[in-house]
Amino acid sequence: MVLWRMHVQIEDRPGRLGELATAVGAAGCNIISVHVVGEPADDGSITDELLVRVPDEVDPTALVEATEQVGIACTLLVRADATELSDSATTALALARMVVADPGSAPSAVATMLRARLVDPAAENPAGHLHVMRVGTLHLRLGRAWPFTATELSRAAALLELATQIEMRPDRRPAADRILLLRDGSEVRLRPATPADAPLVAALHARCAPESRRSRFLSPTPQLGPGQLDALLGDGPGALHAVLALTADGGSAVGIANLDVSADAAEPGWGRAAVLVEDGWQGRGLGTALLRRVVDVAGEHGIAELTGAARPDDIGVTRLLRRVGLRPSAEIVEGEVRLRAALPTPVA
Repeated sequence: MVLWRMHVQIEDRPGRLGELATAVGAAGCNIISVHVVGEPADDGSITDELLVRVPDEVDPTALVEATEQVGIACTLLVRADATELSDSATTALALARMVVADPGSAPSAVATMLRARLVDPAAENPAGHLHVMRVGTLHLRLGRAWPFTATELSRAAALLELATQIEMRPDRRPAADRILLLRDGSEVRLRPATPADAPLVAALHARCAPESRRSRFLSPTPQLGPGQLDALLGDGPGALHAVLALTADGGSAVGIANLDVSADAAEPGWGRAAVLVEDGWQGRGLGTALLRRVVDVAGEHGIAELTGAARPDDIGVTRLLRRVGLRPSAEIVEGEVRLRAALPTPVA
């Protein structure tokens, strides 16, 4: 069985949905879900989206032919996956909760809601359909394989407006200890790191795979060197801030981000950022949330530019910087990629 997404133009009259269901069933397929994704056209028809389970032995074109035989036009037929079987209303509420906890996660939340991807502003002529959304200070480029409908975009705009309203609250400041909802629904607790967290951070470092340690420290060594643990806890020379991500019960550290400044820097106003996330917690948006907290703290301390270092084959750091809205530049120095990213000017 294969899951397909299908858009149909259907008249709003009694019995028409029944005819559609009969046609799909006659083709040997089964409708899993149906919901409205488009507005009424001039002739009164609306766009419905179906998730249809098609047997392996059935050609998907037979599904299109079956609906067209009863006078219902098919405007889209693309492959779908099992993750899209989740209830759309429940998903929207979970995404709204994520945005309330972290307004900076609004772009990724909108992309998830629309089943789209965030398109790099530097990308030229991206494949598929592209839509640009501007709400308040947020400017998103969204892309996917099929067109966006006005109904979907209005829902996405509401989510962006929620993030904008929260950001505009005059009394909003990052909480010292708060719960963050990740993309997969799991929760972590974010708070500033302290010297008392040394055992948790040492255990986090030891659990990380060599590739993760190499990405963070440019070395896969399983043990932290002298002073490195203090620096991770925001207690070493030049350490300005360290934020720790813990499991919801607070019993285990799963990520940490650092912001350091150099006292002997030739140019003031820049800081060095770094993030480490345990392998099992990667891919959920935790690294992005940690770096976003570092960017906020850097802005509060008047830092105008972030720097970092990576191996030439490690493009994850650049992607992470772009996910938080920064535009990094890079140069290779002595076999390392030196990254620089200007921070946005704070709005009074």
